[in-house]
Amino acid sequence: MDNEILMTIVKVVVILAVFSALAGFTTYVERKILAFMQRRPGPMHVGPYGLLQILADGAKLFTKEDFVPQNSNRLIFMIAPVITAATAFIAMTAIPFLPGVIVSDVNVGVLFVLGVMATGLYGPLLGGMSQANKWGLLGGARTAIQLLSYEVVTGLSILAPLMLVGSLSLIDINNYQAGGLSNWLIWTQPVAFFLFLIAGFAETNRTPFDLLEHEAEVIAGYATEYSGMRWGMFFIGEYANLFTIAFLTSLMFLGGFNDLWFIPGALAIILKVMFLIFLFLWTRASWPHIRPDQLMWLCWKVLMPLALLNILVTGLVVL
Repeated sequence: MDNEILMTIVKVVVILAVFSALAGFTTYVERKILAFMQRRPGPMHVGPYGLLQILADGAKLFTKEDFVPQNSNRLIFMIAPVITAATAFIAMTAIPFLPGVIVSDVNVGVLFVLGVMATGLYGPLLGGMSQANKWGLLGGARTAIQLLSYEVVTGLSILAPLMLVGSLSLIDINNYQAGGLSNWLIWTQPVAFFLFLIAGFAETNRTPFDLLEHEAEVIAGYATEYSGMRWGMFFIGEYANLFTIAFLTSLMFLGGFNDLWFIPGALAIILKVMFLIFLFLWTRASWPHIRPDQLMWLCWKVLMPLALLNILVTGLVVL
C-alpha cells in the first residue's frame, strides 16, 4: 500500500512538472507558428531563435507586482486563478497519457475529466465578477454563456461513441480501438468527432471561441485587473486544458496509445496530440473571433440537433 501511495505521488509530481513546463513551451511554439503563418519572425532576440523568451516571460510573471483592486472581493479575487489551474491538473489524473501512465483509472474517466474541466470555468467567472470592473464583469458573463453553450454539445457528442464501446473508462475506449487504423472510432463516428473537437475549442477558450478574454479588444475580459502570477495561473490552466482535450480526443477517436503500424503506441499518441495542438494553433491563425450570440446560435441550433441525430442513428445501428 505504501508503494502504491508513493507511486501515485511520483506520478502526480511528474505530471505537474511536465505539463507546467509544456504550458510555457507551448506559448513559444504558438508565437512561432502564428508568426510563420503571418510572415513574421516571431520571438528572435532572447536566446537562440528566441528560445529563452520562455524564461524571460516566467521571470516577469514571478516578479511583477501582484495587486488586488480596492473595491474587489479580495478572497474570491485571489482564489479564482487557483480554481482554473487546479482543476486543469486534477482533470489529468484520470487520463492515460501513455501505456501504464495514469494516476487513477476510474471507471467513469470520461465524465470525470469533462466534469472537472467544466468546473474550471468557475475561475474566470468568479474572477470577472469579483474585481469591481465592468469589463471584467462582462468577461465573466461571457464565461456563463460559453459554459451553457458548449457543455451541451460536449456531453451529447460523446454519447454515441460511448454507446458503441459500452464503457466510460478511457482504458476501455482505448482498447476498443486496438485492431489498427480501421478500428478508430473516427471512422464510425465522424460526426461525434467533429462535434467534440468544435466543443473542445470552446472548452479551452481558443479562437474562434475565445469570448472570455477576446484579445481583439483593448481590455482583457475577465483578466483585466489581474497581473503577475495570478494572471499566469489562468493561462497555465488554459494551456494544460489544451493538452487534456488533445489527449482525450486522441484516446476517444484516434486510436489512443495503440500501436500504429511500425510506430509504438507511446510515440503514436504523442504524434496525434502534437498534430491536434498544431490544429488548435492553425485555427487561431486562420479564423476570426465570433460574438457570444453567434456561439449560442451555433451550439443550440446547429450542433445540438446534429448530436441528437447522431445519437438516434447510432442507437438504431446498435439495436
